[in-house]
Amino acid sequence: MSLLRPSAYAPHEAFVAPARAKPALWRLAVGILGTGALYMIMGSAIYVAFAALDGGPAGASWEDLGTPMATLGLLVGFAFMVIGCFGAASLLHGRDFASLMGPRARFWASFRVALVAILAVEFVIFALPPYVMPELAPGLALPRWLLFLPISLAALFIQVFAEEIFFRGYIQQQLAARFASPLVWMVLPSALFAFGHYDPQGMGGNALMVVAWSFTFGLVAADLTARTGSLGPATALHFANNAFGILLVSPPGPLSGLALYTLPFTLADLPAGDPLILIDLGLILCGWLAIRLALKV
Repeated sequence: MSLLRPSAYAPHEAFVAPARAKPALWRLAVGILGTGALYMIMGSAIYVAFAALDGGPAGASWEDLGTPMATLGLLVGFAFMVIGCFGAASLLHGRDFASLMGPRARFWASFRVALVAILAVEFVIFALPPYVMPELAPGLALPRWLLFLPISLAALFIQVFAEEIFFRGYIQQQLAARFASPLVWMVLPSALFAFGHYDPQGMGGNALMVVAWSFTFGLVAADLTARTGSLGPATALHFANNAFGILLVSPPGPLSGLALYTLPFTLADLPAGDPLILIDLGLILCGWLAIRLALKV
């Protein structure tokens, strides 16, 4: 086993096997473009439709809305990314959609173990001093937050599952079917994932730091997928991270509508290189290690 393909990645071979039947890169390119176009068109339509239900502040653009229905619309719109992957896998590669996530039983079993591990780590980290937290603004009132919580969690799962299916499932698998080196099938999907988070208007001077964070997250998620042969652990890590940043404490913006609290600033308000992003990256790496220990991979 070469240094570029460690033995720990042996489960990845079975995970990739369904992609080897039709691995042509042109098929992957068409699948990526088709899935992206479907998501952008239909996801935007769903967002606009949901946001209209809440109205929003007078004169606000759709991008500025942070109402519960607008946030739900953003999350639910990711369902079309899942639908796009289903179409690409079936029409372009002759594959069953379930093959994108690995064995179903393994997905859910590893998801549960990984989610418990990451939540335990986050609980310990936030329970320990020093207690440094900016003054938070109230978001949804607690009774309304609890009322929304079941559908919020379901919508959030759609969002993270869609991204994992697209980046760590479809793209990673199809690249690995053609290229043996993790330098290709780990790095390229992670770079595409990071590019999707580049928002200089919304992130200001921290835009590139957010890209670097997203790229690192992509590598971590790809590593967990390769070690387990399933999207379960990466989905759990993604779910726990987004649940905190969208449902508990969120910066103001279109994703803040379902949050219990909101931060008194946006990422664009922070000075470039602010350590808050590095702290969040540290939490991701701690979660990655906890999941590996819990799953013994």
